[in-house]
Amino acid sequence: MICDGELTPSQLRRLEGIVQVKVIDRTALILDIFAQHARSREGKVQVELAQLQYMLPRLRGWGESLSRQAGGRVAGGGGIGTRGPGETKLETDRRRLRARIARLKRDISGMSTGRKVQRGQRRRGDVPSVVIAGYTNAGKSSLLNALTGAGVLVEDALFATLDPAVRRAVTPSGRGYTLTDTVGFVRHLPHQLVEAFRSTLEETAEADLILHVVDGSDPEPEAQLAAVRGVLAEIGAVHVPELVVVNKIDSADPVVLQGLRAREPGSLSVSAKTGAGLAALRDAIEAALPRLDVQVKMVVPYRRGDLVARAHAEGEVLAAEHVAEGTRLEARVPASLAAQLQAAALDDCVQVQA
Repeated sequence: MICDGELTPSQLRRLEGIVQVKVIDRTALILDIFAQHARSREGKVQVELAQLQYMLPRLRGWGESLSRQAGGRVAGGGGIGTRGPGETKLETDRRRLRARIARLKRDISGMSTGRKVQRGQRRRGDVPSVVIAGYTNAGKSSLLNALTGAGVLVEDALFATLDPAVRRAVTPSGRGYTLTDTVGFVRHLPHQLVEAFRSTLEETAEADLILHVVDGSDPEPEAQLAAVRGVLAEIGAVHVPELVVVNKIDSADPVVLQGLRAREPGSLSVSAKTGAGLAALRDAIEAALPRLDVQVKMVVPYRRGDLVARAHAEGEVLAAEHVAEGTRLEARVPASLAAQLQAAALDDCVQVQA
């Protein structure tokens, strides 16, 4: 028997006593689906942590052999008032679960540190970060593949993606950014999962832009939008700019799409399957990315062609012309690269004067 809602331990016990079959609530079902799709070590650790946190308050014994209190000879001759075997077993199980939970949290903390280091390296390189978020099975992985050719797993199933995939993408003007595929959200996402996957969801909270993917073929896309925004608020990502992307328009009801566009002005309609609307999406991503701070206009000597190449790779080149002294460059670049370009131009001027 499956209940669409989270049951307390006492409700679970009483229902099982009435119906005489195993009772599973919504949280247990979602956790089981997550466990089936966990592939990487981090994904498996996060799912196990969520499962143990869910199980801990629900441990119980069955029958007289696991009674919580027993006296006299029932408790092995310990006398009246001593704790029975049921109490001892429950305490042992709880102690083991708490020790395992503590170990898993330490493991996740170590993995989170590694991810923070990687994010820090991208930040130092002034590489913008775009995260694909949305309801489960909305086509996020398909969109990642369509934009980057990543080749990640695409499956018509709930929670097919548990491990965030980070790929490099390029805007139409040649500016690089990272595109991250994240775990799908769902209505009333269990708080155990939010806690266990918090280190993974940090990618969303620290992004420069969120591509909020909605399944346009779903009969109630507004419910998906509300559920995902609720989770984004829970993980502290409401401050991140959001671009709503309505996917699967090739199989969507035109009336539903029209209503969704009216309620979400500025949204884009695409099909990751057919490629429709992807060019407009790439342009919208480029327009939404944070602008680079420093605009430079100078002549870079030919011997520093490496800096000109970096300006093309890391910045936005507005104009480039080859003259006798070097490359006349006008571009928007990160502050660190701007300083190197200015130093190279100044060094060339000093050499000419000498």
